[in-house]
Amino acid sequence: MLDFETLDRWDKEYFWHPFTQMKVYREEENLIFEKGEGVYLYDIKGRKFIDAISSLWCNVHGHNHPKLNKAIIDQLQKVAHTTTLGSSNVPAILLAKKLVEIAPEGLTKVFYSEDGAEAVEIAIKLAYQYWRNKGERRKTFITLSEAYHGDTIGAVSIGGIDLFHGTYKDLLFETLKLPSPYLYCKERYGKLCDECREELLSMLEDILKERGEDIVAVSLESGIQAAAGMLPFPKGFLKGVRELTRKYNTLLIVDEVATGFGRTGSMFYCQQEGVSPDFMCLGKGLTGGYLPLAATLTTQEVFEAFLGEFGEKKHFYHGHTYTGNNLACAVALANLEVFEEEKTLENLQPKIEYLSRRLKEFWELKHVGDVRQLGFMAGIELVKDREKGEPFPYGERTGFKVAYRCREMGVFLRPLGDVMVLMMPLVISYEEIDRVIDALKQAISYLS
Repeated sequence: MLDFETLDRWDKEYFWHPFTQMKVYREEENLIFEKGEGVYLYDIKGRKFIDAISSLWCNVHGHNHPKLNKAIIDQLQKVAHTTTLGSSNVPAILLAKKLVEIAPEGLTKVFYSEDGAEAVEIAIKLAYQYWRNKGERRKTFITLSEAYHGDTIGAVSIGGIDLFHGTYKDLLFETLKLPSPYLYCKERYGKLCDECREELLSMLEDILKERGEDIVAVSLESGIQAAAGMLPFPKGFLKGVRELTRKYNTLLIVDEVATGFGRTGSMFYCQQEGVSPDFMCLGKGLTGGYLPLAATLTTQEVFEAFLGEFGEKKHFYHGHTYTGNNLACAVALANLEVFEEEKTLENLQPKIEYLSRRLKEFWELKHVGDVRQLGFMAGIELVKDREKGEPFPYGERTGFKVAYRCREMGVFLRPLGDVMVLMMPLVISYEEIDRVIDALKQAISYLS
């Protein structure tokens, strides 16, 4: 085994990390993980950390789960990958059927990719081509400010976080944007409420009345804008959007990449509001955090718009080398079986309530400006002055300073700016939840 110093040097010399200022990264000592067990990660120095962000929101049942391990090993002994361009494989077929069975009613077709951004990109292209195949030349999408759907060009185009997306403005197609629901409600009413929900829906209806014949789709995250800092929607907003898209004959794309597979307390958040979209994008927890796999689910109506004779050129000219990868689909199937066998969603409900009670304690800390939660997803916003609403200067990296203190106490976190994100594996115990909360409270209390 190579020593830490060698690996650390090679890491900083050769590996360009995502969403990372490499000048800063190369000046610091960083974690190099070697193994995991349950909710714990171990670095090459043997230090143990609770994985309080589920390895970027994707680990569900813990690391090194025996059933998930076995699914990969069993499939590997058959074949690792076969193309699905014009052929198929057993795990991809079985998983597609299973996803349709657990998805909101009406979603009957599954298109695979490798990550959430690709799932969204596929939904964008399918929606656009759907109207063209029907003889309509629509080209405009409606989305939300502060939206995040991934980092490919189409996904960035329907995004709205200027820090991430502003550099690429000249490469993007234009969209119509509604205000971020949470930020709008806080500014107008100081809280999420029915009144602000209805105002937002009225804004959307005005756009659809005026521009409806040019609108390809309304696209939004499901229930919460996670990457924007855990900004939840007012209850019923998603349902209201669905009703308006039906009323004005346009499509609805719902991004469940972050919220799917139990994160909000149900398998998919849109089920909590009785919403069945035209497209539902999945990723992250689809394989339990084991392998890259994503899926775009859509309806029979959309599917049929792509059917025709070969010479009509109606089919979807899109695909990836690893679309429907055998190993990834096999472990995704096992992931869904674990949900059933271990009653994951049922066992999660009291943990959500427990987390909610413990989150209230953060209001005791003077540098906490807001505490937000949807299901088992939470964000604690750090501010320099709560009374004035004054943030810490961006360059001070306050969120990272808090995260580094948490590491000293055996808790691994990665903030979104100065929002401390809690996205713990669904199997975490109450004792381990306490350890995470206690460490984070203590780390925040160190701020001057």
